[in-house]
Amino acid sequence: MIEILPVSNNSDLRKFIDYPHELYRDDPSYVPQLFTEQKALLDKKTSPFLKHSEAAYYLAVKEGKTVGRIAAILNNNHIKFTGKQEGFFGFFDVINDYEVAKTLLDTASKWLMTHGIKKIIGPSNFSTNETLGLLISGFDEPPFIMMPYNAAYYIILLEKYGFTKHLDLLSYFIEATDFPKELNEKAGQLEQRLAERNITIRNIDMKNFKNDLTKFLIVYNESWAVNADFVPMTNDELMHSAKDLKTIIDPDFIFFAEKNGVPIGISLTVPNVNELLIKVRRGRLLPLGVFKILFGLKEIKTVRTLALGTLPGYRRLGIDLCFYYKSVQLCLRKGIRGGEASWILENNIAMNQAIIRMNGKITHRYRLYEKGLSL
Repeated sequence: MIEILPVSNNSDLRKFIDYPHELYRDDPSYVPQLFTEQKALLDKKTSPFLKHSEAAYYLAVKEGKTVGRIAAILNNNHIKFTGKQEGFFGFFDVINDYEVAKTLLDTASKWLMTHGIKKIIGPSNFSTNETLGLLISGFDEPPFIMMPYNAAYYIILLEKYGFTKHLDLLSYFIEATDFPKELNEKAGQLEQRLAERNITIRNIDMKNFKNDLTKFLIVYNESWAVNADFVPMTNDELMHSAKDLKTIIDPDFIFFAEKNGVPIGISLTVPNVNELLIKVRRGRLLPLGVFKILFGLKEIKTVRTLALGTLPGYRRLGIDLCFYYKSVQLCLRKGIRGGEASWILENNIAMNQAIIRMNGKITHRYRLYEKGLSL
C-alpha cells in the first residue's frame, strides 16, 4: 500500500530534503544539494518564492519506507505574467515504481485542480529562475552548479503517466582551448566598435554589490521576457540567490555592458562548485565543510555561464561574443578547462547557432513536460 503524507512540520521537511540522498546514494553522477540552501528555499518562513506563490509538499511511503517526494506549485506570478492557468510540479524524486510515481503525480495534480489549474508543467523547482527540467540525456556526467539531476527511468514514468514534451533546454560545454581563433580576432574588433558607440564592458563592482544587483535585475528581466515560461525574478528572489552565490563567485567572471553608463547587457559565470559538492555527504557542510569548500574553490576546473543577455535594442552588436571571449580568456589565464553554457532554449536559434560557432558541444539535454488537467 502506498501512503501519501503531506509535509507539515520541520521533521517532515527534513525528510523531504534528504530523500534524494537515499535514492541516489550509489549513483556516481549525483551531487547532493546543500541542506541549508534547500531548507531556505522550501521553508515558507524564508522562501522568497513563497512570498508571492504557494506550494504543497508530499512524501510517498511504502511498507514503512519513504519511496518518493513531490511538490505541487502554484506560481501566482506565472499566471499573472502569462495569463495562463498553468501549475507546476517539482522536487520530484521517486523509486523506479510506476504506481508510486502515479500516486505522487495524482496528488499534485488534484491539489492544482482545486486551485483552478488547467495544465501541469514540470519538473520545475520552483520556476525558470531556479533549477528546471528533467534530464533526458547526459546521465554519465554530474550536473553543473544549479542544474538538476535524475535517473533515466523518470522519462518512462512521466510519459507513461501521459506527459508530453513541452520544450527542451540544452547545455553546451565550451573547451577554453577550442575557442575558434577567428572569433578571438573578431571579438577584439567588436569591442573597439562598441567603444565607438559609447558601449563599454566592465566587471561587477563588489564594493557596490547591491547597487549592481539592482542593475542586473533590470537587464535580466527585460532580456529574458520573451523566453518561453519566463517569469520576472523578484528582488527578494535575486537577493536570496545572490547571498548563496556571493561566497563563491569570482568577480572577474561577471560582466556588465553599458552605454553611457547605463547597463544594457549582463553575463554571469560562476565556478562549478559541484566539483566539490559531489563529495559532501548528504549536503551537510558542518562543522568544517564550509572551509573545505572555500579553500577548494581555487581547484575548480570548470565554470557555468548561467545568465547572459542584452536588452532587445542592443542585440546583434556582438556583445554576447565579447562576453564569451572575455570568459574564455579568463579560463585560459586561471587554468580552467572550460565552461558550460546553460540552459539554452532549443528554439532560441540565434543563441544555439552562436554557441555552436564557438565549438560548443551539447552535453546535457533537459525536458519540461506538460499534461492537461480535468476533473
